[in-house]
Amino acid sequence: MIHKELEYAGFWIRVVATIIDTIIVCVAIIPLIWVIYGASYFDPTRTGVFAGLMDFLLTWILPAVAVVLFWMYKQGTPGKMALGLSIVDASSGRPLTFRQCAIRYLGYIVSTVPLGMGLLWVGFDARKQAWHDKLAHSVVVRSRNRGPLPVSFPEDLSPDHDPN
Repeated sequence: MIHKELEYAGFWIRVVATIIDTIIVCVAIIPLIWVIYGASYFDPTRTGVFAGLMDFLLTWILPAVAVVLFWMYKQGTPGKMALGLSIVDASSGRPLTFRQCAIRYLGYIVSTVPLGMGLLWVGFDARKQAWHDKLAHSVVVRSRNRGPLPVSFPEDLSPDHDPN
């Protein structure tokens, strides 16, 4: 079924949504990391992948759980929601299942590893699907009419129309 009121969300709007989400995550997590590990955590000479268990939980597990839950229950992360985007099943338009969300999240690795080609693919794909979307059988859509109201005019204002 064709949904004339929807369109696939393109590359740049998805980039902006990702930037919004990244800012939100940083604002939420950096103060917690600072409180737990102090300024030394941000020292560029610090060695090791993780500073400890809380570092791993706050920087990897918490964001993953939050993203999957947002996808399942809100059909998008805060950045996508702010821009009117929704992530839905590519066949039915329904919300994603937990399985699809998990595959989509893990699919980010597949999309990112080869120089981000799987993410850039949105710019070339007819349905604007990144590789993680293809793996999870999802699409990102938005309303074609994004304004608060569709444009309408109470009277015909064409040059041939005489209002008197």
